[in-house]
Order: sequence, then C-alpha cells, then structure tokens
Amino acid sequence: MATKEPRTGGTFKKFIIALVVIVILALGVTGLVYYLRWFGPNVTDKQEYLYIHTEATFPDVYRTIREEGIVKDTTTFLWSAHNMHYVDRVKPGKYKLTPGMSNRKLINMLASGNQEPVDLKFKGLRLKTQFAAAISKQLEPDSIAIISLLDSARFVEKYGFNTENVYTMFLPNTYQMYWNTSAQQFFERMNKEYEKFWTPERKQKAAAIDLTPIQVSILASIVDWEALHDDEMPTIAGLYLNRLKKGMLLQADPTVIFATGDFTIKRVLNRYLSTPSPYNTYRVKGLPPGPIMMPSVNAVNAVLDHKTHDYLYMCAKEDFSGYHNFASNEAEHKANARRFQQALNERGIKH
Repeated sequence: MATKEPRTGGTFKKFIIALVVIVILALGVTGLVYYLRWFGPNVTDKQEYLYIHTEATFPDVYRTIREEGIVKDTTTFLWSAHNMHYVDRVKPGKYKLTPGMSNRKLINMLASGNQEPVDLKFKGLRLKTQFAAAISKQLEPDSIAIISLLDSARFVEKYGFNTENVYTMFLPNTYQMYWNTSAQQFFERMNKEYEKFWTPERKQKAAAIDLTPIQVSILASIVDWEALHDDEMPTIAGLYLNRLKKGMLLQADPTVIFATGDFTIKRVLNRYLSTPSPYNTYRVKGLPPGPIMMPSVNAVNAVLDHKTHDYLYMCAKEDFSGYHNFASNEAEHKANARRFQQALNERGIKH
C-alpha cells in the first residue's frame, strides 16, 4: 500500500499570505506614523502667537515651544524640524498659531518667515518714557532701546531734530509693521511717515503763520492738552497765534503742569506759575523747546487751519462741559475766570 506525501503546499501558501498581511500592516503603520509626524494635528490652543527673538537659534525656539506647550508632541516636531532642515533657517518674528496645525505647516511658516504684521498704535502720550513703554509692548525692542535713541542727540540730529523736539516726529496713528522691527528701523519708518505727512501744502500753511513744522507740532501739543473737544481746537490755536504775534506770554496752564511734572493738578494755583522751567510759558516768552504731549493730527491741522479772531484769553466754562469762554480783553477774561473759580470752590476742588 502506497503512502501519501504530506500536503505542504497549503501551509506554505498560508505562510505567504500571512507574511504579505504583516508587511502590509507594517507599511500601513509606518505610513500612519509618517503621516502623523508630518501632517497630523500637533499645535495646541495654549498660545495664540509664537514669538521668535532676533538672533534666536533653533534650541531657543525649541525651548520656547516646549515650555509654552505650543505642540502636543515635541518629539515629532523635533524630528520634523531636522528633516525639513529648519534648524538652520530660523527667522525672527511674531507667528500666528492655529490650533491643529501640523508640524509641516508650522515649520513651513516659521522657515519662510511668514509672520503676522503688528498694527502698531499710539496716541496722546505725554512723556517719552510712556511712549517708549507703549512701543516696547507692541514691538520687540525694549523701552531702553527706544529711549536711548530718543535721548541721543547725534542720532536724532540726522532727522533734523534735537532731543527736546524729536517727539514731534511721531504722529499718532495705526501703522502696520513687523514685530521684530528694530529700534532704528522703527525711527526710520516714523520719519518717512512724518515726511509724508508734511506735504508742500502743509509746509506752506506753516510758513504763512511764521512757524516751522516742528513749531506747529509744539503749539499743537498745547492746543491738544487744552481742548477736550476737537471742534474747539481751531479757536484755541487762533488765540495762541494771536498772543505769539503780539509778543505776549502764552500763559498756557498745561505748560505749567508739564513743568511741575505733577499731572494730578486740576487747578493751576499761583504758586505753580513760578515753576522754573523752559516749558513754563508764564515765565518764558514764545513756544517751549519741545511738545508737552504727543499732539494729535487733528491738533496739528487745527493750528494750520486755525480760526481767525481777536481772542487773547480763555478760561474753562463754569459748567464743566470741557468748553471755554473766550475774551479779547483782560477785563472780560477776569469776569470769566471769577465764575470758573467760584465753580471750582463750590465743588471743593482746591488744587
């Protein structure tokens, strides 16, 4: 009786099928891992922006990403950064993060320097220190870098200013620029905006009232401080121009407050009027050496397009509306002043 040989063909076929399945699964897992590393969502919602400072290296960036929890998986980010050669292509800036961004999308944005511009805003600031602080909160340079340039006679001279009047170069507005703009680049941009603002027409208007653009802005700073309502600015500007033409002291209360450095003063008393300062227009004839605040564009235009009248005196209205009573002679002015002083007394405002 003949013996049957074992059927090995079926077992081998099963082995081959199993091997193929294992290979396919392995390739699938590898593909999934590859996909997740490159294209899977990894950016969290913990931070809205990633800030990369000038001269930062990849270890600096990686440290920030890890410490601020910007990605879920730092290992895959690190792997992707090396494979995409980002470690040698770090660019500073302010980068907008979208929750769920993949490593590939994040790294492409960072490597290309595709940062979001900053809408830089400033207005109505009295002191250069306040201005420097405001800028440093919106751009990379710190306040010390801004102040050092504002106080550098050699630096501001190249723009045609000195350290007292350089503040007139900055026109309140919203400017779009990148976060990593340097302090020097910021000044250069502001000077271009200043030159753009002072058109031939505006310069002609300034010359017609015997003032330079800088002097217009200095006077505008006084007008801006005095006027609570913009519609009164041209009248106030005309009053101070009348006093300048007549060679009278401006006697502007805001300049006294600025000279004292006490911005809590609500009532300018006689003892403040003798404050020794080139900014005290009760003691020094003409315009102060610099602005007493950052004048608005409306105030500058109010000086250039001032109202023509014969007013020489002004006093806040006794109804505390923020408007003023104007007078062309001292007797009328004293009557206006008495009414306002009485109103102050009634409200218990002593200083």
